[in-house]
Amino acid sequence: MSQFIKIYEDKPNEAAIAKVVKVLKEGGLVIYPTDTVYGLGCDITNTKALERIAKIKGVKLDKANFSFICHDLSNLSDYVKQVDTSTFKLLKRALPGPYTFILPGNNNLPKEFKKKTTVGIRIPNNSIALEIVRQLGNPIVSTSIRDEDEVIEYTTDPELIFEKWQNLVDMVIDGGYGDNIGSTIIDLSNHEPVVVREGKGSLDVL
Repeated sequence: MSQFIKIYEDKPNEAAIAKVVKVLKEGGLVIYPTDTVYGLGCDITNTKALERIAKIKGVKLDKANFSFICHDLSNLSDYVKQVDTSTFKLLKRALPGPYTFILPGNNNLPKEFKKKTTVGIRIPNNSIALEIVRQLGNPIVSTSIRDEDEVIEYTTDPELIFEKWQNLVDMVIDGGYGDNIGSTIIDLSNHEPVVVREGKGSLDVL
């Protein structure tokens, strides 16, 4: 049975975050708030959980374009090749914030993503998401939860999300209403930044 748990963003409760982390460590899938839309995430180190997310999204795991949610930039070197100074300055300007940055992956990527040359990195400006990753001790793999209804595109009400997803995931966090605009995606894997999708994050950071 899926759990529905209320966590307040202005002061995330340690015990509540610990419950979320326990679910993730046991291979569970969690829907959680970010600074953009609600995300569906799992522990990056758990193969079975990764396969469950890929199945829900209808994609092959090695071809899936999931983001890695990190706590801060110190996580970057775990999965990303060394970036140059100008790239690092751009990341520092923009993060935490509503951006996904595509960066060149290194050899430490989890085996499920070994074929990938790039990885999408997110450090959302949302204390619930950041606390989950901090307590977990490693990134979570994440994807946004889209709605079939293209007019809505993203469901923002956690109770409606729970109604729809409770049979597919192990926990839904109610962190208040979500946004319905996705992150701005910027590809930094080559020499010049390329805007892949303009979303909530302003392009002024470039």
